[in-house]
Amino acid sequence: MKIAIAGASGRMGHMLIEAVLEADDAELAGALDIPGPSIGVDACAFAGKTSGVLIESDLSKGLANAEYLIDFTRPEGTLTHLEYCAAHGIKVIIGTTGFDEAGKAAIATAAQKTAIMFAPNMSVGVNVTMKLLEMAAKHFSEGYDIEIIEAHHRHKVDAPSGTALKMGEVIAQALGRDLKEVGVFAREGVTGPRDPSSIGFATIRGGDIVGDHTVLFAGMGERIEITHKSSSRVHYAHGSLRAARFLADKKTGLFDMYDVLGLS
Repeated sequence: MKIAIAGASGRMGHMLIEAVLEADDAELAGALDIPGPSIGVDACAFAGKTSGVLIESDLSKGLANAEYLIDFTRPEGTLTHLEYCAAHGIKVIIGTTGFDEAGKAAIATAAQKTAIMFAPNMSVGVNVTMKLLEMAAKHFSEGYDIEIIEAHHRHKVDAPSGTALKMGEVIAQALGRDLKEVGVFAREGVTGPRDPSSIGFATIRGGDIVGDHTVLFAGMGERIEITHKSSSRVHYAHGSLRAARFLADKKTGLFDMYDVLGLS
């Protein structure tokens, strides 16, 4: 698999590049980043290696040899990359979060021209946790208050995290609710009694926390917590490569990690 990496000079970009280099069935075929000091630098220089692949801001150069693009950047950048990839038949694995409805619609439209795997979290563990939440929610539909608590590093720019929102969507769907109607994203002052149908969110930002997510089902006399904690970004990278392998025989279509893992 000839894979290009977007955001190649960032922390996640470095992790993705290392994962591609370690994989027997993958080749680093391109590297993208925004204009800056990293442009023109070897994509593997951070690891003291030479790959011959230079970091480019010009999509035509950075994606010239790529069959796949893995993108964990920002919505505006991802959508620009996606437009180019759709026009040139490059398959895309999107781990970017923070898309608005228009952005999600653009991804769906692009999937008519190329194969796309779009998920707020590429971790196998997180997606299995989602399935557990779906099962749990059906049994805790009455008499239990549902709260989602997430924590990330100080540099994360969107809140709640895409993973937390996806957890909320999975739970709401299992309960026959619409997260847009029952999600509570802020509490301050005299809020009144808790609406039993609501799904609450709490956000923590600090230090170098990679990503922690806990869903609390709080009943009378008992509490059930389902938690996933990330100590490294490596599992996101490995999940991305698993997604690329899944797309190998797909020409078009929009898929998620449930499809990749057979959890649908």
